[in-house]
Amino acid sequence: MKKQHLIIRILNFLFKGGLVIFELFIGVILVLITLIIIVSKISPPDVESIDIGERIKVADNHYIIGDNWLKKNEFGVWEMYIEGAPYERGLIYGKLAKELVQKQETIFVKQIDNLVPSQTWQQFLRLMIGFFNKDLPDFIAIENQQEIYGISQSFSDEYNYIASKYDRILNYHAAHDIGHALNDYSMVGCTSFAIKDDKTIDSSLIVGRNFDFFVGDDFAEEKLVLFIKPDKGHAFASYSWAGFTGVVSGLNTEGLSVTINASKSDLPTGAKTPISLLAREILQYASTIDEAIAIAKTRETFVSETIMVSSRKDRKAALIEKSPTKMGVYYTETNTLICSNHYQSEAFINDPINITNIEESDSKYRYNRVQSLLNEQRQLDIYSAAAILRNQHGENGDTLGMGNPRAINQLIVHHSVVIQPEELKFYITTRDFQLGAFKGYDLSKVFAKKDASSVLSIAPDPFLYSRDYKLFKQYKTVKNKISSFLNFNTPLSLSEAEVQAFINSNRELYITYEMLGRYFLKKKDQASAKNYFELALTKKVASPAIEKEFEELIKECN
Repeated sequence: MKKQHLIIRILNFLFKGGLVIFELFIGVILVLITLIIIVSKISPPDVESIDIGERIKVADNHYIIGDNWLKKNEFGVWEMYIEGAPYERGLIYGKLAKELVQKQETIFVKQIDNLVPSQTWQQFLRLMIGFFNKDLPDFIAIENQQEIYGISQSFSDEYNYIASKYDRILNYHAAHDIGHALNDYSMVGCTSFAIKDDKTIDSSLIVGRNFDFFVGDDFAEEKLVLFIKPDKGHAFASYSWAGFTGVVSGLNTEGLSVTINASKSDLPTGAKTPISLLAREILQYASTIDEAIAIAKTRETFVSETIMVSSRKDRKAALIEKSPTKMGVYYTETNTLICSNHYQSEAFINDPINITNIEESDSKYRYNRVQSLLNEQRQLDIYSAAAILRNQHGENGDTLGMGNPRAINQLIVHHSVVIQPEELKFYITTRDFQLGAFKGYDLSKVFAKKDASSVLSIAPDPFLYSRDYKLFKQYKTVKNKISSFLNFNTPLSLSEAEVQAFINSNRELYITYEMLGRYFLKKKDQASAKNYFELALTKKVASPAIEKEFEELIKECN
């Protein structure tokens, strides 16, 4: 009996001690969370109150505030013209495009919900990203902060549970970089090139680029071409989405263009300047390549990225290559400059991360393919430049399947642009990736008349109306269902006929067989999974790294 009493006393002591330890643990966690919330709060910039007036509806999908306007063009792309001081521009932007801005945020939040369904993990990620970006304003010019703060006034109250409106939009501008760092930019494989002299029909400088940034079809539905005439710096045009003030593709009235391409990156250690805002600063304040380089040197970025800059004054293009730790500049002595997703300057050419990226990714494939296509034609114009951006084949015209990351055209592009810097002409894609028509703008006329009306265009790709493209859309529908099953356990049971129809919709693409392999592996049908992974390896796989992944999956099936 005494032993039993002794054991009970010991258990009571341990239980009470455990409660104390548990309570201390909870207390520490609560203190940490409180500290993170306190230090993560971002204060808006100082601004003077201003009355910009009310938005006036001129017609369906057409609004004005003073000389500023927003309207949807004949291709279904939104066009916006704004001018003035930073905070004024932001307020006008937000009020003109209120519904578009709020729609884009809803889509963005839904994407987060899809990727991270757990509310607990979402809250944890919000805290961590908030803490990570607590110093973000220190790396963003006050002008950009004021403009962004103006736009934030039109954000919805619906998502205030995430953070304040200004906190949210500021972090959305860094999301591009955070996604790059965390996912190694697996959702992106941008390709760009610049040609001049004897490579073009009239010897002028031509730039072409695919912005293969894909975060869902909904996100790319409402594109926005933005014409900004700031009170300081150069007027410019850029193409992206509503609520975004950074630049991923743009041209200014001095004839300087900017496009960005991701590269292999180290994990960031703290907030730095979002790459799109650095590109915006260059576009607004530089007219030559040297001026662009000087601006780039003043900014620290937390991801690795290449900024292709072309200049009417210099009559050439260059690559400004940035990483969190160093910067390089690459020129070419030839009449062509090509950029995919690896570095070429002396600062990075022997970097182990860059070498691994070249060896294991699909970047070198696309680089070589652009080189081959440029060599096949003696002289090119804007139409042949667009044709290169639309090309889906491999070397020697090999069939890669529709949507292969090896291809220049991966059928995931958010947008493509063709630029003539010397003529101040900016051509943008309108629909169906880069397959639809390109609409062209003459910036000298746009800013002189404050009117984006244009007769400039590049005809749609005939592939847009083909049977194969219809099959690709069928393939994509089933692929999305399989992805939902794999990632979110959405119920799915494919019949033999459905499996065969899926294969027939995109027979030459390795991803078709990869998806089926993963589907059957999750269904515990290792034999079928192995068969499809082996079939995937018989196709043109995007990179050596993915080949190794399939080999490991086959071992898992065994």
